[in-house]
Amino acid sequence: MIDKACLFWYITHIMSRKKKNLDIKQADLWYLVGLITSDGYLSKDGRHIDITSKEYDFLQNIVNRLKLNNKVTPKTSGSGGTAYRIQIANQNFYDFLLSIELMPNKSLVLRDIDVLQQYFIDFLRGVIDGDGSIRQWVHPSNAGKQWSLRIHSSSKFFIVWLRQQIEVLLNARGKLYEDEKTTHTLKYGKMAAREILSECYYEGCFGLQRKIALAKDCALSDRGWSKSKTVITCL
Repeated sequence: MIDKACLFWYITHIMSRKKKNLDIKQADLWYLVGLITSDGYLSKDGRHIDITSKEYDFLQNIVNRLKLNNKVTPKTSGSGGTAYRIQIANQNFYDFLLSIELMPNKSLVLRDIDVLQQYFIDFLRGVIDGDGSIRQWVHPSNAGKQWSLRIHSSSKFFIVWLRQQIEVLLNARGKLYEDEKTTHTLKYGKMAAREILSECYYEGCFGLQRKIALAKDCALSDRGWSKSKTVITCL
């Protein structure tokens, strides 16, 4: 596994000197890595990275934020509907993604990603924006807001690693579920979701606007909440 100090030096020094570099700040870089981990793929040609979404404005915001020389273009989704994509052609960035354990055809074989610890919350926000869901509903008996956070992946190796990292770094415990389509889902209840979302969707962060709004609402909705075994208390 690549040494993280060397990795950080590589990103900030070597990549910034290359032609066609992605000269973006670290928090945005790791957010982009998280998004590619969930909603992107690496082409086998060793150069192209695709990011797909059903939301055109979201992808356009990424292009604007990261100052990419790319257009958002339509594509046909697997279900036959319309989606949109950004295709980044940058061998230096592609090689960086390989160095942190991303790969072509990653869906079923993805394992742990070599994320710099101080940017894990940005990486996780990218994963949630890509393959996560934040759900809110009203409890029928007490009219209080209820929340859950779900993160989906086709790779059990990856989702188990992600669960471990969230528990260690964010002090939140979740449960793993698997459906008949072998989709692995990591689920967090209301208190654990609040802990995670409050950390990942901090003030001024970049991300999918509707999930930023939900995360802020969750952070402020504490009516009737008490201690939970899903949140680890640090002594």
